[in-house]
Amino acid sequence: MGDLEIRPAVTDDIPAIVGMLADDPLGAQRESLDDLTPYRAAFERLSSDPNQHLVVAVREGRVVGTLQLTVIPGLSRRGSTRSIIEAVRIHADERGSGLGTQLIEWAIDESRRQNCQLVQLTSDKSRTDAHRFYERLGFTSSHMGFKIQL
Repeated sequence: MGDLEIRPAVTDDIPAIVGMLADDPLGAQRESLDDLTPYRAAFERLSSDPNQHLVVAVREGRVVGTLQLTVIPGLSRRGSTRSIIEAVRIHADERGSGLGTQLIEWAIDESRRQNCQLVQLTSDKSRTDAHRFYERLGFTSSHMGFKIQL
């Protein structure tokens, strides 16, 4: 399987990241490789924010996974800092290889390094396989999430 490197994403990784974001039924409805301009602008915003950690997993020179980790200082829970894991994606060729576990473990370890007391994530209700995956890693379904489209 080759050595795995988890590193901060760079601009040249954007097409591979967007490709993974688009490679599922939900992502196919909202992501597009046709115009990378909005993704480049978002990448610049992420890169300039020290609380944002967009990483890629690279094996044999190829981007095979990604996630975004956001660190949020707060007043609740006695001034606790928490992190949020978002946009976890594994290349289709790597699914089932243990890469997802390695990425989530990286995010948890990085959260500890950032002095977070809580790691949280959300997952679309339709992603039942993902829910089982997160539960196997120790996450519990503890809240109901709400969104509003702007």
